[in-house]
Amino acid sequence: MKVTRVYSDENGESHFEVIEVPLFNRGEIGFLSENVAVKSLQFRKVSPDYDYDFHHAPQRQYIVLLDGGIEIETSLGEVRQFQTGEILLVEDTNGKGHRTKNLERRERTSLFIHLA
Repeated sequence: MKVTRVYSDENGESHFEVIEVPLFNRGEIGFLSENVAVKSLQFRKVSPDYDYDFHHAPQRQYIVLLDGGIEIETSLGEVRQFQTGEILLVEDTNGKGHRTKNLERRERTSLFIHLA
């Protein structure tokens, strides 16, 4: 399963990296990853005009886009768009951070899964 990671390097610059989470055949119940230790889960809704200037992730967390897409810009100016259903792993808890904005002018919901 593809996950896009947002992280900071030793100079504080933010970057993207696509990582592959391995899934294992578990028979009738499908393909599952190994368990991931988490500490909490948070639901989120943002306004249609959401455009959050450069910021750090408050903690290491997965973000699952439930409805609506976003655009993320790294500190080096690389821009990528992510759609409903995509998963991000944000780990840039220090450095210059990243910028996030809605792709469409509509309310958007997502799920934050805070890592242990």
